Amino acid sequence: MERNELDENTGTSAIVEIIDNGPIKISGEIMFWDLKRDITDSPSEIYLCRCGKSSNKPYCDSSHKMRL
Repeated sequence: MERNELDENTGTSAIVEIIDNGPIKISGEIMFWDLKRDITDSPSEIYLCRCGKSSNKPYCDSSHKMRL
């Protein structure tokens, strides 16, 4: 599906950025659904965990910055 088709179908658009050694940043018009397809959140910017260390998954809590 092309981006303009997605925008027309959902009425939303977002930018996804992979941050080097960090989280996935998603900004723009965002809607999150839970497993029941209920909208749970609609922030304008979120950071998603890529390292698996976050205690607040799927969101990043900067645990990737901690050193052992």
